[in-house]
Amino acid sequence: MSDNQALTETISSAKSVIPVFVLDPKLIDSPNASHKRLAFLYKGLAQLDADLQEKGSKLIIRQGNPKEALSNLVKDSGAKQLYAEADFSPYARTRDVEVARDLPLKLVGGSCVSHPESVLKKDGETYKVFTPFMRAWKSLYQFQTEQLLPVPEHIHTPKGIASEEIPVPTGLSSSLLIQPGEKPANNRLHDFISGELRGIYQYSDTRNLMDIRGTAQISPYLRFGMLSARLCVSAAQQALQHTPDDHSKRSAEIWLNELIWREFFISILYHYPSVLQQSFREELRAIPWRNDLSEFSAWCDGRTGYPIIDAAMRQLLNTGWMHNRGRMIVASFLVKHLLIDWRWGEKFFMQHLIDGDPAANNGGWQWTAGTGTDAATYFRVFNPILQSKKFDPHGNFIRKWIPELSGVPGKYLHEPWKMPKGIQRQSGCNIGRDYPLPIVDHRFARERVLEVYNRAKKVYQQ
Repeated sequence: MSDNQALTETISSAKSVIPVFVLDPKLIDSPNASHKRLAFLYKGLAQLDADLQEKGSKLIIRQGNPKEALSNLVKDSGAKQLYAEADFSPYARTRDVEVARDLPLKLVGGSCVSHPESVLKKDGETYKVFTPFMRAWKSLYQFQTEQLLPVPEHIHTPKGIASEEIPVPTGLSSSLLIQPGEKPANNRLHDFISGELRGIYQYSDTRNLMDIRGTAQISPYLRFGMLSARLCVSAAQQALQHTPDDHSKRSAEIWLNELIWREFFISILYHYPSVLQQSFREELRAIPWRNDLSEFSAWCDGRTGYPIIDAAMRQLLNTGWMHNRGRMIVASFLVKHLLIDWRWGEKFFMQHLIDGDPAANNGGWQWTAGTGTDAATYFRVFNPILQSKKFDPHGNFIRKWIPELSGVPGKYLHEPWKMPKGIQRQSGCNIGRDYPLPIVDHRFARERVLEVYNRAKKVYQQ
């Protein structure tokens, strides 16, 4: 309810407000719908209903086709106007156009800070590279705290409007890292910006370390609108104005840029919706993927034989979340070590991430695969051993998610296949039985993928 532009305009325009959420079966029942993400949504809706009731209102739940559900609600209530914040995915845009054909829908604000039509080159062309987009974006958007919209003191909602039950959350486990709701979201943001550790000022040092909480972990809240994107940007900009030293300033700047990456990927999907089906770079659309099903299964289950890969995948399977560095490492491994189509990995992530978002997920996968916008990365192949040693130096992350390696000495933890048989017996982990051998050699895989990508580019040029 904080900094909700649609809610604020509704209250200023009407004496009565009916907060409504439509459970759309095309999204709820989609094969890409993560059980944990749906549970996160349902529990978040229950929390929103509780927050609204504190303001004298309640949340109305309807299920079915959005246009039909909203038409029925208009008939039931006699409402004269519908307000909503804009969403920019291809499905959301099509849905909103359909609703607006028959109903008085007004879109106010959006799920991000910048409308995708607002950050363009001087000639009206779309930015296809992040850095120029980031510079243009920063020149357009500066927020002061007083520009943000407060939570309403009271919301008058008529009695007697029928509502369906919010589904009971399923798929949540005790190991869920992030709890749904606006209050937990604001608490996380506040702790990161202004808490005792002031994580934003350490971000450049901690953001890639997988064994500590060095990031804000607010992406699920942004995904569902439980947290205002403008509020996050404002917090980052305010932190930049009060940095104690150059190192802190650089850290805050990097975190702000992460928020702008989200804006950039939303813009790319808005202007190039075909990226959901194919590579952004035309010359890399005909890569001959191997798509080995047994290797894909090993990657999905966290059984590749590379501890950092397997630990990150098991974190995802258990919690519905994965550290951003982990996302890059496992995506690079799937695409470039195993030569499996990035779209397979993109779909798997959407089936499991609580923050699974079409724009950010697609953008991240295409960036790592080297098929996307900032695509000089096609020749970058992460070495999972070096990544493991650098970003989980003490092995705490690996030991947490791969218990069969918990007794392995640190010397061998990142490369357990090098353990002598005697040490394997002492550590209680037989490599090849208790934990798998690597399914592919890094050096071989790197040479193979570079050859495949270069060949694809040459074929395209011919």
